[in-house]
Amino acid sequence: MSQTHRLITPILIMGSIILLINFAIRASFGVFQIPIANEFGWAREEFSLALAIQNLAWGIGQPIFGAIADKFGDRKAIILGALVYAAGLVLSAFATLPEAHQVYEVLVGFGVAGTGFGVILAIIGRASSDEHRSMSLAIATAAGSAGQVVGPLLAQLLLSAMPWQTVFLLFAGIILATLLLLPMMRVAPRAPKAEEEASLSAIVGRAMQDSNYILIFLGFFSCGYQLGFMTAHFPAFITEACGAITPGGFLYSLGITSTSTLGAAALSVIGLTNIAGTLAAGYLGNRYSKKNLLAAVYLARALVTFGFISFPITPLSVLIFSALMGMLWLATVPLTSGLVAYIFGLRYMGTLYGIVFFSHQLGSFIGIWLGGRMFDVYGSYTLVWWIGVGVGLFSALVHLPIREKPTVMLGAN
Repeated sequence: MSQTHRLITPILIMGSIILLINFAIRASFGVFQIPIANEFGWAREEFSLALAIQNLAWGIGQPIFGAIADKFGDRKAIILGALVYAAGLVLSAFATLPEAHQVYEVLVGFGVAGTGFGVILAIIGRASSDEHRSMSLAIATAAGSAGQVVGPLLAQLLLSAMPWQTVFLLFAGIILATLLLLPMMRVAPRAPKAEEEASLSAIVGRAMQDSNYILIFLGFFSCGYQLGFMTAHFPAFITEACGAITPGGFLYSLGITSTSTLGAAALSVIGLTNIAGTLAAGYLGNRYSKKNLLAAVYLARALVTFGFISFPITPLSVLIFSALMGMLWLATVPLTSGLVAYIFGLRYMGTLYGIVFFSHQLGSFIGIWLGGRMFDVYGSYTLVWWIGVGVGLFSALVHLPIREKPTVMLGAN
């Protein structure tokens, strides 16, 4: 397999741009929570369920698009993903019933899968040398984090100038524009036919019987739960639970004049600090045990969340929590994808990581839906936060028994 010994390559640059745009749009959906609910008079659970379905569809679609990329080519998977993503956004813009949003978010979720981590990271992983793979995966993941910096603030800015429906249409056009990058993205060649002695189904079957793979699958659940819940509900939580912004204060001078603006800014702070955290994870993943680093990340998340919800919620505590959580936000992605590649090989990395990612998105579905449900029942998100602490501790524990050594899987490398 052809690999480059340079860290920065055209494949890494183009893949990072696609991830940035993908996640800028996806990370902005929490900003639409209150405007859409208020326009139609929906309960909080209605749009929350739509976003939960989007995340579940993303998880279901990830191994599907990974398999499409592995069997038919990476570019075809990305093109299909962008078309489905745009179709879901356009249809959602004209939806007036919660059930319609919930159906169309299936398309959005599949679109995110086709243009997201599973496909792009597999391409970058195959194109990278062993010495640079962990850092390459971290750079691409950090690009997704940069999208999270831009997306919520851009959505909030656009909402101040146009209806949310128009913003959705604009986003559809932007995701289609990513297809212009594909001619400049020369995808790394696949393994020679002689190396493809094991079928995709055989490799997946062997992995599913491996205790290491099962533990990775289980451990990724809490990451999805925490990220899904916060992406969908954190802006609304801040708007309703945080103290007022003091006129003339420091935040006011930065243009953060309301709790709704603070909510969008908090997601951007998470995305900003996550760039540093993800790059650090990639650097450390080249030098230390990935499974131990993952256990440490999940433990740190649980402790940070525990501290945040144990004290009164203020604008300052929101920004401190956002900065700390951001350092841990997507640090799991280069470590988890790198662990899958290291143990099970690169040949079917897209599919194998896609299946693991389904656990992540199942967690996202539960976190998003449960957030809306618990709010409608109890009028607060408190219980959902505490569950997040519990599942974080669970993930920290399940990574410890993983045996971090390559598994001989014919045709996988």
